[in-house]
Amino acid sequence: MTVIAPHWPQTKPDNGMQARVEALFGSAVLGVTEHCGELTVLIVRDAIVDVVTGLRDDPDLAFDQLMDLSGADYPERVCRFDVNYHLLSLTKNRRIRIKLHTDDVLAVPSLTSIYPVAGWFEREVWDCYGVRFDGNPDLRRILTDYGFQGHPFRKDFPLTGYVELRYSEEHKRVVYEPVKLARTSVISTSCRRGRGPIMSCLATKRRHPRPHRCRR
Repeated sequence: MTVIAPHWPQTKPDNGMQARVEALFGSAVLGVTEHCGELTVLIVRDAIVDVVTGLRDDPDLAFDQLMDLSGADYPERVCRFDVNYHLLSLTKNRRIRIKLHTDDVLAVPSLTSIYPVAGWFEREVWDCYGVRFDGNPDLRRILTDYGFQGHPFRKDFPLTGYVELRYSEEHKRVVYEPVKLARTSVISTSCRRGRGPIMSCLATKRRHPRPHRCRR
């Protein structure tokens, strides 16, 4: 009988890691959950530097790499944003996620002094969600244009945005204009039945859109 190995990366089980984390950081830990063999630790916002430093320097944990830093928006909460830190221990073959809650006023301490790669990750979260990071030496936009207004990953940000840009032959440069969208309707049909998948056709003031209006 052939045993097929799982296709996802395998990491070691907890083996006391949760107990070690809770013992190290005490009241800074607000909650711990486990999913698919990985721990998620919710902590106090202002303790992030001490917690991550301890996770890196403790020989039983040795989380020496910051793999990613991401945000999430829950507008119904007072502290509407989650900031998630994904750490990897190469020597222990373990992963852990550190999570904290914040808003768009109170700044989160930066991790650039611990993991220099955090600089660009924090810029992404600032750009997309508006979460500020205290101590980041270069907290500028990184994914949107420097003149962009708002933070596009917030759930109250309009899907169409506020402005659009185009190249103006008159001004010989890119110009910004308020978004002006034609009234459209979405029709599910097959533009050429029997040839390829069903296509979504965007029709503008037409009952039956022309083929060149169809987009896969």
